[in-house]
Amino acid sequence: MTTANIRSQLDKRFREALRKIIDGKTTERSKHELTVSGIDISNVFIEEMDKKNYPPAVVGDVACIKGQCVPAFYIEERQAYFGWVFWERLTEGGSRKLFGSVVRNENGESSVQIPAGSQKIVYANTSLTKEMDIVPAIEP
Repeated sequence: MTTANIRSQLDKRFREALRKIIDGKTTERSKHELTVSGIDISNVFIEEMDKKNYPPAVVGDVACIKGQCVPAFYIEERQAYFGWVFWERLTEGGSRKLFGSVVRNENGESSVQIPAGSQKIVYANTSLTKEMDIVPAIEP
């Protein structure tokens, strides 16, 4: 087997591992470091997300109505955070759309929260939208 063939096989296995992270197969989607041997692989992860129908968008542009949640990733400082774009109930009559990571802080809230008005980019797959209750910001 030539060096080129070995590299090709390694690249295929590596990309397959990234696709499994994106799909939530064999590993829990959570917070994932995007470095291998000190090399930033964020662009490779973004390429694989694109192949899996996770295009870039700001939260405000992600198609998500109240009562739905859309799986999404947010990339910051060589870390990929999995979470959801969804609507959070603030008061009886008010709510807000945001990205919230599944990683929680010490208060039990999403450690990464990106409101609809932010220009930060998330990668969301609206074809995998699920039904959910509107989440209250503070439990009654």
